Amino acid sequence: MMDTYENVEIQELPLSVPLYRRKVEDFLGRNGLRLEEVDLYLGVLDADGGILAGAGLYRDIIKCIAVSEAARSEGYSVPLISRLIALAAERGHTNVKVFTKPGNRTVFESLGFRLLASAPKAMLMENGRGLEAYCTYLRAHRAPGVIVMNANPFTLGHQYLVAQARSARRAESGNLVIIPVKEDASLFPYPERLEMIRQGSGGLADVVEGSDYQISAATFPTYFLKDLSDAAETQMRLDIDLFGRHIAPALGATVRFIGSEPADPLTARYNTLMKEMLPSYGVEVVEIPRLAAPVLLDDPVILSEAGGEVEESITASRVRAFLDEGRFRAASALTPSSTWPYLLAFLAERALRMELDAPLKPGLVCPDSSGAHRDMDYNLMRKGIAAIRPFFPCMAQAASPEELRQLGIDAEQAMLAVTGGVNTHRGAIFALGLALSAAARCAADIDLESADYQRAMQVALREITQSIFDNSLTDRELQSTPQSHGAVVVGQYGVKGAREMALGGYEDLFRSWLPYYSAVKMQPYALQRTLLFLIASLDDTCMIHRVGYERAREVKREVAALLGEIPGQAGNDGASQAGNDAGMAGWAGRLQNMCERFAAEGVSPGGAADMLALTIFADSLLN
Repeated sequence: MMDTYENVEIQELPLSVPLYRRKVEDFLGRNGLRLEEVDLYLGVLDADGGILAGAGLYRDIIKCIAVSEAARSEGYSVPLISRLIALAAERGHTNVKVFTKPGNRTVFESLGFRLLASAPKAMLMENGRGLEAYCTYLRAHRAPGVIVMNANPFTLGHQYLVAQARSARRAESGNLVIIPVKEDASLFPYPERLEMIRQGSGGLADVVEGSDYQISAATFPTYFLKDLSDAAETQMRLDIDLFGRHIAPALGATVRFIGSEPADPLTARYNTLMKEMLPSYGVEVVEIPRLAAPVLLDDPVILSEAGGEVEESITASRVRAFLDEGRFRAASALTPSSTWPYLLAFLAERALRMELDAPLKPGLVCPDSSGAHRDMDYNLMRKGIAAIRPFFPCMAQAASPEELRQLGIDAEQAMLAVTGGVNTHRGAIFALGLALSAAARCAADIDLESADYQRAMQVALREITQSIFDNSLTDRELQSTPQSHGAVVVGQYGVKGAREMALGGYEDLFRSWLPYYSAVKMQPYALQRTLLFLIASLDDTCMIHRVGYERAREVKREVAALLGEIPGQAGNDGASQAGNDAGMAGWAGRLQNMCERFAAEGVSPGGAADMLALTIFADSLLN
């Protein structure tokens, strides 16, 4: 792209091209700057292709502005910035922001930018009325007390902070406002965090919409700060200055409530700066000690040495750590029940991503292969997961079988819309939708022993599935697309398909698949081994449709044989660890060979892939 803008030829420099990226990095480096993430970068070039001036755009933020020393009297900054403003407007951003050095204030004011916040080493400016409009919105929610929280996710600690702030003298009777951080740089997206706060605060506060005016590490650029250690300090000072100058006056807030921070140094420093800075704006900072809870330890020695009492502050980071480990019970113990559907949604997505990200899956899509598929690849599968992810919390909260059924149809349509009509996750939507609903129903009984919890889950799965089919005139009404190939195979060969397994409460999941996965999940190739176990035990309707019933039976025998060749299993000759390692390497080579053969032949056990995701999800409920 090359444009003539106010008699200056401006060219896009595509950073995806290594030559241009190096050229931009060298240009910025010569001007004492660094290249940061941008959506596009524009430049003015000399006759030899050298960069005279450049500037980038990241969403609605202008970044990485520089002019070479030889061209600083040519006035290239104004047309460059003007062009970026026009491009931002074309993309729907009517309020363009810039973080810049204080010395550049005059230049940007000449282009219609206004100062929003300042710190010793940086300023935030904007050329529209976005902050003014947000403050107008806030004036309808005036309150003396305010909390700003990210809630990634909303925990019992957040709930405690809200209750303590509400009980404070200045936050009586609805005079407390919570502002969620809108920036989507969190494990849970903003719409989910907003709902978690609204549901979890239980009417104790007025939860307003967040805005783009909470300055986060994701938005604040560091390209113009020579010392990167200055970045966090400058970002925090700008955020506090903007709150004191604009947000607090709009709300009429005189006190900001914060939770104490005993662990994270950055958050502790942010709290210190608020105490130093906000009183000058007439805002008192009240710090409330964090709520503590017993540490969930499995080591009896540690518990014994601690006298049986070990406590630690309840933090969102602890919850996220448990979720990363697939431990719903531990995570749910630190969160209110209103947060549980969102934890379950994350774990369902985690299961899909773990299945997709696993390499060496015979016939299936993985990071380095499309397997037997010609119509889908790894990136398309990721798009499919992203499309159905927003429906997961709703499935966990569905109030009726009819609502759950409709959510499944809507999720499938969303998937097909982003994949160009390619069915990437139809079976997973069905199985995980049922599992999410059943898990939410059983979550109140989370203290049950594992065996009792499994029985409760199986009963819930059967009842929910039966209710869905009882309320549907035909099987086809459950889907937005024509009758599945699996349903045709079930009718032709009399095997169990998705419907039959669900109506049985996924009996094989609890009786066979989960115990196997639990036994091997800490061992090498755990996901691949579990997948092979599933292929060997399932009548996979997807595979039968693709290669026929007889070939599918042969595949099951081949897979079972390979599974039996894993070194170090019970009954081996006690070979050394080195020998087992060498044996596993040989086994992985045979698995790779199977992947190549199945891909060439068109063998794709898609049903087993769906059941692997279901097994991973179910394990996270019981772990």
